[in-house]
Formats: sequence, structure tokens, C-alpha cells
Amino acid sequence: MSATRKFIERSERRSAHNYHPLPVVVREAHGAWVVDVEGRRYLDCLAGYSSLNFGHGNPAIVQAARDQLQRLTLTSRAFFHDRFAEFCQGLADLCGKDMVLPMNTGAEAVETAIKVARKWGYEVKGVAPDQANIVVMEGNFHGRTTTIVSFSTDPDARDGFGPATPGFTIVKYGSAEAIRDAIDENTVAVLLEPIQGEAGVLVPPRGYLREVREICTERGVLFIADEIQSGLGRTGRTFACDHEDVVPDMYLLGKALGGGVVPVSAVAADAGVLGVIRPGQHGSTFGGNPLACAVGAAVVELLRTGEFQARAAELGDLLHERLRGLIGRGRGVVAVRGRGLWAGVDVDPSLGTGREVCEALMRRGVLAKDTHGSTIRLAPPLMISEDDLNWAVDQLGAALAELAGTPEHVGA
Repeated sequence: MSATRKFIERSERRSAHNYHPLPVVVREAHGAWVVDVEGRRYLDCLAGYSSLNFGHGNPAIVQAARDQLQRLTLTSRAFFHDRFAEFCQGLADLCGKDMVLPMNTGAEAVETAIKVARKWGYEVKGVAPDQANIVVMEGNFHGRTTTIVSFSTDPDARDGFGPATPGFTIVKYGSAEAIRDAIDENTVAVLLEPIQGEAGVLVPPRGYLREVREICTERGVLFIADEIQSGLGRTGRTFACDHEDVVPDMYLLGKALGGGVVPVSAVAADAGVLGVIRPGQHGSTFGGNPLACAVGAAVVELLRTGEFQARAAELGDLLHERLRGLIGRGRGVVAVRGRGLWAGVDVDPSLGTGREVCEALMRRGVLAKDTHGSTIRLAPPLMISEDDLNWAVDQLGAALAELAGTPEHVGA
């Protein structure tokens, strides 16, 4: 029995089956490439759902973590530590906000935002106690806590976990008018992803985010942008909202903020919003710990130069041009969406499911992830080389040709 099969069988016996991984067991990784337990190399085109924007083992991030590991890793927020102010100030400046509230995971950032928005609604807007509601979008993905899945429209995420938490109104994604119509006197916030990742990298119509900003300002509600996947360089700008020159009231950040080393998340907002939280009302033992702050500060420094944003924009243009070349003419791709180094690729269902396409890609040395039927997501590290990016698209064309039984299209 191979080392891969042995590991998978042991894992299946001893772990809950809340994921259905591809049958590859990664042992080590550097940059955009990973190596499995058999010594095979794969190009990582998922990047930990954008957690690895700066690549596996980024030297600056690893050095920051190594240095901090030797000094101090945890105090809890019962005390100050010497890395906290640096991280909070750096991230607040990057976001153009007064302050941040550090947590660990993306879901914790979303839960924090929900609590902050409700409390702001009661204390600042004057909403009657326990009447606050938040407008959310169809097709959303913000995490998997019981409150968050209560307003999911994905049956796999929602069904079987009730009773649902009240206080949310679901509207069509991409329709500013639907948001306008849903807001009432008890609405405290509009929560959305500037680009919906789990839904298939759905980019809303041009001008949508500007309209949402205007509506929220006019109606006196908070605009909360979940930039956990779309932020920190992924789309070719620091934030996806930057493409429309929109500044939300709250940024929700995570994934890449931890540099692929430790879980780090945060809510960034002005004092008039985050200032409603007072001691004892919200917290986390590990949120804002010294190791997380050291890593997060290193990530902020990498983003200050704009190098990664520019690279994502330039290579993103190449990626989307190459992917559009696979549309039609029997090449197997039905549609391509996305921005920067982030793409949702709809494959002709007659060729196979998204899972089957990802398995074919895996056999060719490329790791990607499917979502919703015959859609696959591509999100390589932002430091990927142009040659490797071209090679990945070549392998996608070859995998689709293999599934279609048309070898003449290999390498198209």
C-alpha cells in the first residue's frame, strides 16, 4: 500500500468527515509549489483559499514568526504586549480606519462584525432593543458558525443545524435596488462580499458597490465588506472595494492576514463604530496574540509597497485572457469570471463535475478546488511566475481535452 493511501485511510478512520479532500497528501511546500509524501510536485492553484497570497514559506513572514517564537507567543488580552500596537496601527493605516479589533478566524471576524453592528444600532442609531436586522446576500459565504449558516442559502451549509438565528434579511446579490427595498427602520447594516468566492467567484455588476455605499449612507446603516478572501492583494488592489473607489464602514479581514502561518483575522473600522465595544463585551484568548501580531505586521509591510497588488493585476490579466481562450469551440469551458489572480471557471457539465476536473488536474500536477457542480476556482499565490501560470492553464486545457476524449486540444 502506498504512503498516500495509508495516510488517507488512517485520516478517514480518525477524523470527522467534514471535508472531501483530493487524494493528495502534502509534505512540504515552497513558493507556489507543494510536494507530497511520494515526492511528487504540484502547482498550488488554490493557495489555501487565499490564505497563502504571499506563497508558501514566504521568507519575510517566516522570519517574523521565527523571531517571535523565540521571544513570546501568548499573553492573552489580560495584558498588553509589545507587538500589539504595531500591528493594530499598521493594519488600521492600511485600511484607512481608526482602529482594529483582532481575532483569529474569518468566521470570528464576521461574528464580531455582527455584534458590533447590532450594538452600534442600539446605542448610536437608536434601534429598539432586540429588533436589529442585517441585510445579507443570496449565495453568500461568511463562515460556518450557527449564526452565520442561519443566513446561508446553501443547503449543505444550513440544513440540519437549526433553529436559525433571527435578524437577517436575504436579498439578491448584485441588485442595489433589492438592498434599498429591504432596509427598514431596524436595519443596522448591509453585509456582503465584494466578490462572492464560494459561490463561484461572482463579480457583481459595475457600479454595484458604489450604489451600496450611497444607499447605506443615505439610510444610516453600516456597510460591512467581507474581504476575507478578496482582500489583501488578491484582486489586483489591496481590497476588492478599491476597484470602485468604495470605502465600507467595516472591513472584515482574515486568511492572507496570517500569511499562511497562523490564523489571524480582524475587523477594521472607525472609532464611532468599534468604539461601542467595551471591556468584557467581546474578546478572544488568542485574538491579537504576539505571534499573530508579528506575522500580521509582516503581511502589512509586504502590502505597503504595492508590489503584490500590481503583480496580481498584471498576471490576472494574463490568467483571464488565457482562460477565455478555452471558452467554446469544444474546449470545455462555458464561462470565466473573476478579477486579478482569482477565477471561477464553469466547465461544460457533459465533460464531468468540478471534482472530476480537479482530479484530472491533480494527475497533471495542478491543485485546484471545485464548487457548486461544474465550477472550479483558481487562486494561485500572488508570487507565482508567469511561466508557471501559463503551464497551469495549459494543464487545464489538457485535462478538459482528456475528459472530452479529444487529445488534439491538449495544451490549447
